[in-house]
Amino acid sequence: MKRIASVFLLFLISSGAFAQGEVLMFLENLQPLCGKTFEGKLVYPEEGREPFSSNPLSMTVAACTEDTVKIPFIVGTDRSRTWVLTLMEEGLQLKHDHRHEDGTPDDLTNYGGVASDESNAWEVHFPADEETGEMLPRSKNATWSMVINRDAKIFSYILSVDGERSVQVDFDIDMGIESGL
Repeated sequence: MKRIASVFLLFLISSGAFAQGEVLMFLENLQPLCGKTFEGKLVYPEEGREPFSSNPLSMTVAACTEDTVKIPFIVGTDRSRTWVLTLMEEGLQLKHDHRHEDGTPDDLTNYGGVASDESNAWEVHFPADEETGEMLPRSKNATWSMVINRDAKIFSYILSVDGERSVQVDFDIDMGIESGL
């Protein structure tokens, strides 16, 4: 994968799409986390954000291919949420895949957006796309961010609405365990 990613990165840089090369590097930076589960903690708001504040949180970087990373986000015993990162022609896309226990899609699923130009190899921002705005009008001004803090060994998932942080969950990526998924 590194060879393909390097060739693709050179193409992106030479074509003036440096930001897209950066998000490709973000996918590469996720590779060491593949196949591992990490415990999380709600850091914002510290309380009162159900169901996150009263349940154990974890993420599993479960499926890693050349162009897709799937990360189930588990809240207590609820396994209905998966973050899906897909490298597409227009850039790196984040979609939230919500499923019922029987595997059928939830009515509110597949919302998210494509990485913005402000993204880099360690921090990617996904402003809500048009489909999300139509499906969830209150989220039309939402931005989801994924941040890898190398020094603190923390992966952060952040939701901001109208430029204000709404939710932040941090995962200790120094203490991952093999997932078995």
